[in-house]
Amino acid sequence: MGNVTSGVAAKFAFFPPDPPTYDVQKGGDGKLVFTGVTADKNMDVHLLDTKGGNQIVATFWKHPFARFTLLYSHGNAADLGQMQELFIELRAHLRVNVMSYDYSGYGASSGKPSEFNTYDDIEAVYNCLKGEYDIKQEDLILYGQSVGSGPTLHLASRLQNLRGVVLHGAILSGIRVLYPVKVTFWFDIFKNIDKIRQVNCPVLVIHGTNDDVVDWSHGKRLWELSKEKYDPLWVKGGGHCNLETYPEYIKHLRKYISAMEKLSLSKSTKQPLASSSSFTEVKHNKCLRFGKR
Repeated sequence: MGNVTSGVAAKFAFFPPDPPTYDVQKGGDGKLVFTGVTADKNMDVHLLDTKGGNQIVATFWKHPFARFTLLYSHGNAADLGQMQELFIELRAHLRVNVMSYDYSGYGASSGKPSEFNTYDDIEAVYNCLKGEYDIKQEDLILYGQSVGSGPTLHLASRLQNLRGVVLHGAILSGIRVLYPVKVTFWFDIFKNIDKIRQVNCPVLVIHGTNDDVVDWSHGKRLWELSKEKYDPLWVKGGGHCNLETYPEYIKHLRKYISAMEKLSLSKSTKQPLASSSSFTEVKHNKCLRFGKR
């Protein structure tokens, strides 16, 4: 049964960049470094062993005054080399640490992409955050973009004390991206429609109203099914791969982070107004793609 599900995933869900956009090597001081990436004393590179037998690459971008850590699961047709600009922007604008990783078979991570490997991958990254950086659930926000919403909700449904979850262009399930089915089939992948009901922290949903890859209805339904709903961001005219270029994207995220800080300190859900600063447009992002090869 699991093999059939993995076969469905491999057929229409995973498109790792080929060739990868980076490599990992040991620097002169013995530390792991990204080739082609300017040295950043506040960025650590890790090679993590998963329980599925693969070794994946993870990066930890440290902010000296961070209150929270963002565990970012990226979209389908990207690897860490393409995402670094976004992580630097998020770290600076949100004043958070950013932990991200490449799924098995992506970038310099070994193995082959599959639904269940992504679950093993994010669990290994979470264990690294606990063991290497002493990050507690209460200080952790999971962020899932597009297909990254799958491992994000897998982990979120198992952790009871998370600070928050952000779903960006998220999917209800793999099959539902292709067909408007009303029931969940056993061979479907990334059954987010079921797992969102088990998440016990404030959920922020971000989705473009003109998303022609993952219809806006996916984001709306995930928000409706969330136990703790945070004000969603429906980006008017936004597509699947360009939401970061809209000023309201970073403004709303900053508002959310501020609300989570207040919730942490005083159990209050009131949010202050965010500043109007926004990202400059970057060309890092790669979309989820569906359809037969």
